[in-house]
Amino acid sequence: MPKVSSFFGLNRAQTQLDFVDVNTDDDLPLFLDPYAFTQSNDAWSIQCNEAILSFFEAVLEAIRRGDNIRGRSLLNNLGEPNETCLGVSIGRPAGRGVGRQQADQLFEKIENSRAAQSGLLSELADCELFIPFFGPDKISDVTTNIIRRQLIDYTIAQCDLHRIPLDDDVASGMLWDSAASRWTNRYVKLPIVNGQKILLVPKASVRWNLAFSHSDYYNQFVLEFLQAEHLRQDSALVETLRNGRRRVTKKSLKEIHPLSKDFLAAFTDQNPEVLARYKRLLQTPEGVRDQDLDEEFNEAAFAQSLIDQLSAIDVGNASATRFHYFMVGALEFIFYPHLIYPVREDEINEGRKRIDITYTNNAHQGFFFRRRSEQRANAGKIMVECKNYQKEMANPELDQLAGRFSDIRGRLGFLIGRSFDNRDRFIARCRDTAQANNGFIIALVDQDIIQFLEVIRDRNRPQIDRELERRFGELIN
Repeated sequence: MPKVSSFFGLNRAQTQLDFVDVNTDDDLPLFLDPYAFTQSNDAWSIQCNEAILSFFEAVLEAIRRGDNIRGRSLLNNLGEPNETCLGVSIGRPAGRGVGRQQADQLFEKIENSRAAQSGLLSELADCELFIPFFGPDKISDVTTNIIRRQLIDYTIAQCDLHRIPLDDDVASGMLWDSAASRWTNRYVKLPIVNGQKILLVPKASVRWNLAFSHSDYYNQFVLEFLQAEHLRQDSALVETLRNGRRRVTKKSLKEIHPLSKDFLAAFTDQNPEVLARYKRLLQTPEGVRDQDLDEEFNEAAFAQSLIDQLSAIDVGNASATRFHYFMVGALEFIFYPHLIYPVREDEINEGRKRIDITYTNNAHQGFFFRRRSEQRANAGKIMVECKNYQKEMANPELDQLAGRFSDIRGRLGFLIGRSFDNRDRFIARCRDTAQANNGFIIALVDQDIIQFLEVIRDRNRPQIDRELERRFGELIN
């Protein structure tokens, strides 16, 4: 079975897509990590995190009240999330999910765990540390179930962006309602591949491994803490070497305290500062790279192919759609993972205005991070307008994009055209817009896009950041 992009004839490489381009016949061994959502500040991740927190709090509240019926029913609605084609199944996707018998077992594991009784459990990710049989695949599946509503919204937006047909009246599966603290379901629009409904997942949200690891916590924090304690107490486990150095081996500690999640819960209950240090020093695993999803991908050759494609697009209204669609993929390739979640013709002001493309600013460093962090730009969103004009862009196009800016969306955008008659004159207009406090518009034409693609081809991506900073400087100096 071809990948989603091939099935729907998108003519897109993975690097031009914001979602994971899965093969619907095989699970891809990627996970949705609940902890990763706590480390992202974009609106979609915040919604996902709030849903996960509210669900897990409902489970813990049922345990605190002794309401076993509600606790079991909450877990019993975690079905098999085959729609994402992610996980560790072999062959055709078959999500592990949580059946009724497993729901009862999981509830008993959580209810009877020392971690729940002592209050150690505060988030779903903690289960990897303290709850037996609750490993990465199970946590990822539970996460998928909880955020199914958000995944449906993302899927519909991506299908609109790429003109993927949607089937009406598809059973959604169980949806977690955070406000009502209960499960619901409804009929929705979703893409169908050979009779199977598909949920698209942002590649920025998946990981090869979960951030929390009970084995890492045990080996790198718990045992090292115990080593220091035994040295301080000069216990029988302390060895003195010939050079006079004293030590306690991890091997000796493992014989006394073998790895188990029950032991980790008991130890952490007595030494909560070790868990606090573990979480403080924890580094969220990086998101997947396009190269990881396509081992045969040649970035330099692909950049050159985009240069050739752009040069072949005619200027004028007849090719406007082709130019616009090309830019969606090109900007994804150039700016991911800094810019994510593209939305086509995003409606604002209750639908009275539309933006060609809107991106979420996901940058953790560099140009886009700096623009999001400073008040004058406040660039949580990056707005893009594409103009395949034969004539030069002018004040109406600048005013149109500036009119899309706001304190909530931000005040940074790209106006993309084909060429300048007089670049200095046009940049002066952009500078006037900025100095009038109407926002920051960076104008890009074919020559600029080709320049970005050339530095990628020549394996010098950091030059793009420096060039964007220079362009921004033209607006404020």
